[in-house]
Amino acid sequence: MVYSHIDHDLMLLLGGIFGILVIASVIGGILALRYAGERRNATIDNLNARIRSWWVICIICVLAIVVGPVGSVILFAMMSFFALREFIMLTPIRCSDHKALFWCFFVFIPAQYVLVGMQWYELFSVFIPVYVLLFLPVRTALLGDTIHFLERTAKIQWGMLITVFAISHAPALLILDIPEYKNQNIKLLLFLMIVVQL
Repeated sequence: MVYSHIDHDLMLLLGGIFGILVIASVIGGILALRYAGERRNATIDNLNARIRSWWVICIICVLAIVVGPVGSVILFAMMSFFALREFIMLTPIRCSDHKALFWCFFVFIPAQYVLVGMQWYELFSVFIPVYVLLFLPVRTALLGDTIHFLERTAKIQWGMLITVFAISHAPALLILDIPEYKNQNIKLLLFLMIVVQL
């Protein structure tokens, strides 16, 4: 198993990340109390929302370590499902888009994560950006609904790219076989998270 060995450096790294989050949470809480009520500040609310988001992201990362490679693929597939669902809820769609969305949710998301789990990187890296992005407009066009066709199709395509293709790289990074770097893949994911967080 890829994650069977948790080393001292990884524990220090996780401890540092969660330590920074605790400090940030305390500072955000103090600021929120200071500017409560009528003096409420949108910047402080935004800061606290981002801190809560990073708590969730870091906890998911720890779960990925605990559940192992197969579990992390399933975990990130579920994240993609709910992220795409949230994206679509914020995007105006028409009834004719439902068939394309069915394919996205129940065919393409599972297929993408099966490819990740199989470590078939050649197909995994082109499946959504090439095949799915070509399939979606064709599927939608076959229904004959041309009202805002390009706009609707582009929104679904971007949803797939952001919430499925991009997120699926996290478990792919976790199970990537890197010579002379065995059992260290989680550090690559943590590095990516730290760079984004900073």
